[in-house]
Parts: sequence; structure tokens; C-alpha cells
Amino acid sequence: MASSEIEALTQALARLPGLGPRSARRAVLHLLKKRETTLAPLLRALESVNERLAICHICGNVDTVDPCGICADPRRDARALCIVEEVADLWALDRSRLFPGRFHVLGGRLSALEGVRPEDLTIDQLVGRVAQGGIDEVVLAMNATLEGQTTAHYLAERLESYPIRLTQLAHGLPVGGELDYLDEGTLAQALRARRPVS
Repeated sequence: MASSEIEALTQALARLPGLGPRSARRAVLHLLKKRETTLAPLLRALESVNERLAICHICGNVDTVDPCGICADPRRDARALCIVEEVADLWALDRSRLFPGRFHVLGGRLSALEGVRPEDLTIDQLVGRVAQGGIDEVVLAMNATLEGQTTAHYLAERLESYPIRLTQLAHGLPVGGELDYLDEGTLAQALRARRPVS
């Protein structure tokens, strides 16, 4: 039987996404076995992030500096702005290194069932950024869910009076996907977004 401290660590890890009680126990055992090479560096990293954690006042990204590294990077194209629901979406898109512009995190998506209204998100800040000028394109990178598409539609209405090009991510067939495994919504979107063969 583990001590109460080790059990508390296991329970804390088990609350993280993707880790259940068994995975958390395995992680704790690994940390304890490799104390000097894994536990000590992990503790230092957690302390450092905890002390310096900041939310970027410009885009809503999570970083250890404000403004975040993306907003402060002069190589980023300030004329292109990509709107995402959550920080995880920003990180996923930025990892691809395919979008050279800047981002805006809404902090969620509109949802009548969950009671999330426009004023609960950073939509007014987004409109303010666009109203300042200097932005040529706004990319709506909402998730392909009903709530995500509702949010994208709402944002399109809010931004339609500004002289910007409004685009959204393409939806449809995933690379390597097989048609018989795809749902009807994905197939319908792929058919609607079909393009000429070049």
C-alpha cells in the first residue's frame, strides 16, 4: 500500500486527460524509480510554469510571457488572423507550421445546451482587433461540430461589415481515410467542397 502522499500524487495524475487510475499508477512508479532523471526535472518544470504562467492579453494563448511568443514574433504575418475555439487548437495548428499569421482564442464555442453565449467568449475582443485595421484575412478554424459551425456562422455575421477576406478551414475526407468508415456528415461536406481535378 502506498503512502498518502504517493496516493495523492497518483490521484492528481489520474485527473489529467488521457490518464486513468492505472496509467497514473504506472506514471508514478516510473517517476519514483527514475527520481533524479524524471521526477526532479518534472518538479522544476512544473514550478517554473506555475510561477510564470500567463494568458496573452492579445490572443488568449497560454504562455510564460505576455504577449505570447506568437504575438511577439515580428516574422508573423499580422495581416492574417486565425480564429480557434481553444488553446489546444492553436497549438495544433501552429505545430503544422503552415499558418504564418497570428491567432485569436475564443475560449470555447457557442452552445445553447451548455449555456455558452457570445458574451461568454472573446468575440468582442476579436471584433475589436479586426476593427483596428491591418487585418486582410480572418480564417475561421472552428471544429467541425454543430456548435463549431454555429460559432463560425455567428462570427461571419459579426465580421461581415469589415473589409476583410473571411475564409474557413476545409472539411471533408481525411488523408488515408476509407469512404466506408466515414460518417454521412463528413461525406456530405466532402461532396459539397469538391473541386476540379487539375
